[in-house]
Amino acid sequence: MRFRNAVRLLADNFSCVFKLLLFRLVTGGLFLGLTYVIVSLTLNYIITSAEAQRIVDLLKEFFQAIISGQVGFLETFHDNFTTAIANFLALLGSEIGTIVGSLIGVIALYLVQRFLNGTAIIAMGSILHDKMEFYSRTKFSAAYFKNLAKSALYQIIYVPVTFVYDLLSLTLCWFFFFYTPSFLPSWGIFTILIGLSLSLGAYLCLQAVKMTFFSAWIPAIIDGEKIGRSLKESLLPRHGFAGRFGSFLIAVYLVVVVNVVCGIATFGSMLFITIPASYLFLLTLQFVHYFEDRNRKYFLSFRKISGVEGKPESMGD
Repeated sequence: MRFRNAVRLLADNFSCVFKLLLFRLVTGGLFLGLTYVIVSLTLNYIITSAEAQRIVDLLKEFFQAIISGQVGFLETFHDNFTTAIANFLALLGSEIGTIVGSLIGVIALYLVQRFLNGTAIIAMGSILHDKMEFYSRTKFSAAYFKNLAKSALYQIIYVPVTFVYDLLSLTLCWFFFFYTPSFLPSWGIFTILIGLSLSLGAYLCLQAVKMTFFSAWIPAIIDGEKIGRSLKESLLPRHGFAGRFGSFLIAVYLVVVVNVVCGIATFGSMLFITIPASYLFLLTLQFVHYFEDRNRKYFLSFRKISGVEGKPESMGD
């Protein structure tokens, strides 16, 4: 029921998708532009090197082999890729000073972009909260500047913590992918596909865990709680952790499937809609859990109010 209510709220607030899209296009354009300047000025030699090109060629051949079923290539891929990585690392060692400076610059830009995008998410949360609580239509600019101080403090904590978490998750799944086949029977391409599937599944589960623990943080901040207290309440949920985790896991898989299918079917053009809609849907699911866990009624649409058990109630004329 909560999952369905989140879908209803997404449909009722779909205009926010375009506001979020515009904001992310602006910040994304700035980030890509500045990143290109840093990379082209400092790392062009490394990126265009034969060692880097060898890694790119191997990855292309890897995906082509999966599609065409070239078992022979897949069986030697691990050794060839390890050798290519070793050669590339040797090149990096000779340019370590330039690399470190550029890497710090790109990471700093990325964190700034995440910071700015996070302030937009808080603004969207404020709009969604007002819609669910009072069915009022709050302007994005008003919500953005009203919650800017809260957004800044929230992002100062959230961005570094989740950056480290995501980096550790990717590292874990990277090793999981390469070492899983050694524990499985040698079935050629199927062994590689099983390792890839398990690695992707592990990463998505880790993302669902993160969303579950932080699910009440933004709603509590918008609801007037202090940053520290709202974080504590979110990390120490009262009840229903398994249910929330299940809903976020399904939501994550749904988001991946929708974006992949729409991206392939429309040659990437639909991603301009589905990606911001995915962020808004996950945010909506957070607010639904927050209201339901606290037995608070909320508007699903102009004449529909969700009861404390998630059952919609119709309003009279």
